[in-house]
Amino acid sequence: MNYRLQLMLGLCLSVIVLNGAYAENVTLKHKNVTLNAYVEKAGDWPGRVVLMTHGTLANNRTETLSGLQDALKSRGISSLSINLSYGIDNRASATYDCAVPHRYKHTDALDEIGAWLAWLKQQGAKDIVLLGHSRGGNQTAWFAAERNDPAVSRLVLIAPTTWTADGTTRSYRANYNTDLAPLLKKAQALVAGGQPDTLLEHIGFLYCPDGTATAAAFVSHYADEARFDTPSLLSKLKQRVLVVAGTGDEVVPDIVARVKPLADGKKIRLTVIDGADHAFLDLYAGDLSGAVIPFITEP
Repeated sequence: MNYRLQLMLGLCLSVIVLNGAYAENVTLKHKNVTLNAYVEKAGDWPGRVVLMTHGTLANNRTETLSGLQDALKSRGISSLSINLSYGIDNRASATYDCAVPHRYKHTDALDEIGAWLAWLKQQGAKDIVLLGHSRGGNQTAWFAAERNDPAVSRLVLIAPTTWTADGTTRSYRANYNTDLAPLLKKAQALVAGGQPDTLLEHIGFLYCPDGTATAAAFVSHYADEARFDTPSLLSKLKQRVLVVAGTGDEVVPDIVARVKPLADGKKIRLTVIDGADHAFLDLYAGDLSGAVIPFITEP
């Protein structure tokens, strides 16, 4: 074999396979779209594997999740970080473009988590940890509370979102300088009238101040729905749960106060990282993995 080619092949292999670990992008056909995920196969794959779900309009390669995948790999733990499609075929691992109309529901994520869970079980996984960050933490808890798959052994919820109807109304007004109620009433009327796909233009939607969304998407994200509140789901979970929160979190500032009364230190646990923001970046990444890994690796 040509020496240069041999060297190139060796370098490629050294990038992909390190200490028995193997990373790759994988795809899955789900309904009418292709889903993407990034898998880190480590140790005795599949073994105990962590299925990760990212936060609002983010992607599966955010620094928060990719850092965790690296830390897990170093401990021989496999992981699958999924990229929610938001109704887009083969969506790239990038922040959602606010110029693209929002045509998805909050609960679509539950079906996609379920699809990837089934994929992991097809690979032979029998012990799966569900992990979610921010809105992904809520979707993860919601999924586990209502679908209760026996292959799921425990949950890790990182800065999961909280919710109240009044809080949503106030924050919508503060963020977009307009009232939520008339928009929600209009969207609900369209859905009730059999026009769920009608587009509402130039509206505030999640992190998009001048977005476009279908009536169904708007109702799904802004209706009065108690299950948006992650702490209220904790008592419904059958598995052990670790909630990780930062004292510097300005996105979900009430998560510590809401979870602390529920945490018994056994079934529901709370780890508070002093100074950490919502994403646990920089030095706090080590604190995050230091909290998550012992919980994942315990018997």
